[in-house]
Formats: sequence, structure tokens, C-alpha cells
Amino acid sequence: MTATSPSPGPAVPEPASPAGWDSEAQSTADWRRLDTAHSLHPFSDHKALAAEGSRIITRAEGVWLWDSDGTRILDGMAGLWCVNVGYGRAELVRAAARQMTELPYYNLFFKTATPPAIALSRKLVEITPAGLNHVFLTNSGSEANDTIIRMARHFWALQGQPERRVIVARHNGYHGSTLAVASMGGMTAMHKQGGLPLPDFAHIREPHQFKFGPDTAPEDFAREAAGWLEEAILSIGPGRVAAFIGEPIQGAGGLIMPPPGYWTEIQRICAKYDVLLIADEVICGFGRTGEWFGSDTYQIRPDFMTLAKGLSSGYLPVAAAMVGDRVAATLIERGGEFLHGFTYSGHPTACAVALENISILEREGLVDRVREDIGPYLQARLRSLRDHPLVGEVRGQGLIAGVELIRDKTRHDFFAPVGRVGTRCRDHCFRNNAVVRAVYDTMVMAPPLVIGRDEIDTLVDALAHALDQTHQDLPRLLD
Repeated sequence: MTATSPSPGPAVPEPASPAGWDSEAQSTADWRRLDTAHSLHPFSDHKALAAEGSRIITRAEGVWLWDSDGTRILDGMAGLWCVNVGYGRAELVRAAARQMTELPYYNLFFKTATPPAIALSRKLVEITPAGLNHVFLTNSGSEANDTIIRMARHFWALQGQPERRVIVARHNGYHGSTLAVASMGGMTAMHKQGGLPLPDFAHIREPHQFKFGPDTAPEDFAREAAGWLEEAILSIGPGRVAAFIGEPIQGAGGLIMPPPGYWTEIQRICAKYDVLLIADEVICGFGRTGEWFGSDTYQIRPDFMTLAKGLSSGYLPVAAAMVGDRVAATLIERGGEFLHGFTYSGHPTACAVALENISILEREGLVDRVREDIGPYLQARLRSLRDHPLVGEVRGQGLIAGVELIRDKTRHDFFAPVGRVGTRCRDHCFRNNAVVRAVYDTMVMAPPLVIGRDEIDTLVDALAHALDQTHQDLPRLLD
């Protein structure tokens, strides 16, 4: 196993710019002006963004990005947790071109199917945990989770229990941003906009041991944290709870790791009360944890599994809801028409790219590489930061990691207001030309699986420098 980054493959010829897009004629100022004039960004303060101006990313290769000023930036977040095989993979471009030449688009409505959608479904059944033998293809993790909500409730209605509609999730769990899945997720800031949450969603405390049980033995905290689910089920009424959903590792909620035994106890509780178990693998899937899925890492055997992001390494939008045998059999044998779907479900070009992406992961041994080599190296390098005065905890698995910042280690005193210090550290990372995400006051990394040891050194060094800069800024930040 080499310590260097795998080859991204042969270069792809530079295509001509689309009509109306003369990239050579546009300066950074021009792009920013047009962006401010016409674009509304996801999860952004538009007034503040307009005042500062966007960073314009123009190209990428391997684990590196370049902006419109020619600055090279190390992408420590794999895009948005998704570019697992790295940028510039000619194989994925060729897969898309072949499929677009042959059949650029057709739908799965009207009793039709396409070979790429069929082949991708078969491949996903092959690599996901046993018992997930059916696939509903979508375009995003939000859509896949929306599908699962409807499917789970429909399942219970077909079982003669239509009152089982409540889905339990966790605080600071992220499952998407449609009305339904934002309600299902546990992000309170999102609930403050748009009249959320919708009815029939409930939330329990997340298993964040550093925050809620730092002096408790991990096994004891695991039982306590899983017990919060049982308390919720009993409070709501077991006959009303349809499902429980959780990410194997909570990503956007602050890189929250499950304590040992947590998922085993969660499964026991779900089985006890006949509650369906949903594993949201949008972030953890396709090698991120050093196994194909976080469910493999933690021996989770879910009734549903949500897939997206790393499914195509972000090259084209594609996602999937994996459906367990018990649910699928009921829908097929008793369900009649399932009144749900999307124009681009099973888009043949996206499916062709996803298939080739999975093939790259397999033939280059990238999942094994994360488990045996590059994942342990990242975790070890980050642990070297534990003695920094700002660092309260370093945690992670494979190529996903978090460094939690804390005001006072001795008193276990967190920063207030939450997020101000983390955001400052993130901004310093950006100025140090490394993309590191701040989630509250946790610095989060999830680089492409092809990252090399030298590049990890660069990433960790950039974060270490940003921590020093942030520590110097504390008097101004905490005034």
C-alpha cells in the first residue's frame, strides 16, 4: 500500500466554454459582480456574502482546487463530503460521454427502465449490507430521505397501522433541507424558518460524549444515550412510532462519533418496539469510514439506507434509498401504486457515472486504503494537535475527523456564543489555502480518498497555523 495519492488518470481535453461564457474575459471582480447580482447561495447570509464576495473556483485536479486568481487550495472537505475519488477523473467523463451519446435521458415512469439504472441498482444491492435488495433511485440525499419517510409510513399503513407515522431523529442530525427532511433533521436553526418542524417528527439528544458525558465510561454512556430513544418511544407511544433515523457518524452536526456499543443498543431497542431503522449514509458511505459504509463499520443492519454524495463522487447528481426485504415485500405484494417519484429518478447518465465511480473505488482499492493506510495516518497527525490550548478533543474514523475547540480544558468550558471561534478558525484555514469546515466550534475534515500523506501534512499544518492565529484573536473574539 503506497503512501502517495493514486493517479487521477489521463487528462481530459479542455472543452470549449459554453455559449455566453467567456471565462478568459472575466476577472475575479467580474465574476463576483455577476454572482452578487444574480445568485442566491445555499445556507448563506446573502447580505454578508455580497459585501465580501464569493471565492470563484475555476478548476480542480486530485485534491486541489484553483480559484480565479490562480491560487491553489487543498480541498479538505472533498467538495461537500462527496468527491471521494478526487477531481479530474477522465474515466467518469468518458462514462458520461458514452451514455449521453447512446441515451442521454429517459425516465423510469410508464413501466419503463434503462440498463444503467438496472445495473446500478444491482451493484448497490451487491455492496450494501445483506437484506437491502431493492433500490429507489433519486437525485439527492434530501430526495432519498423524503422517499423513505413516505415509504415507511406507507408500509405501516399497509400493515394496518396507519397511526405509526412518527419518525424519531437526533438533535443536530442532518438529513436534508426539503420541508419534510428538514423537519426530520435536528437542526434547530433550520426549524426557525418556514414554520418547521412539520408534525410527526420527534428528536432525542445526540450521543455526544465529549459534551454530555465526558466523565462517564464510554460503554455506560452508550447505554444511556441509546436509552434516550427508548424513553422517546415510550413517551410518544410505541404504536405511533414508525422509524428511527441516524447517521452512523453525525457529520454536519459536529462530527459526533457513536460511543462503543451505541448502535448495538439502538438496534435492540428498535427490534423490541418493532421500529424501522434508517441509516443515513450520505456522508459515511462509499469508503469514508474505511469500510464501504458506516453500517459496516458499526455492524448496523438497517431497514432503509440513504445513499448520495460519494455514490458518484459528486460528478453528477444521483442518490438512492435502499429498501429492506420486509418493507419491499409489503410494498410489492400489497401496495398497489406508490404515488411518488421524480423526473430524473434513475437518470441514465448519472447512473453510468455512479457505476464507473464504484468501479474506481473497487479496482484502486480505495476503501482498503482508507482503512489500512491513509485514514490512520490522518487520525494520527490530527492527534498531534491535542495539546494545543484551543483543542478539547480530536475524534474521527477513516477519512472523516473533527477537532473540537474549547475555551477551558480544565473546567470543560465551551465557547459562547457557539460558533464564533470556529468560524474564525475556518476563515484562517481558508486564508491558509486549505478548505476546513467549521461546524459550531468543531473543525471538520473529510478529504478525497485519494489524498496522499504529504497532502495530509499540508492540511494538518494549515489547521495548526489557523489554530495559532485563532488563539491570538481570542481577546478580540471574546470581548
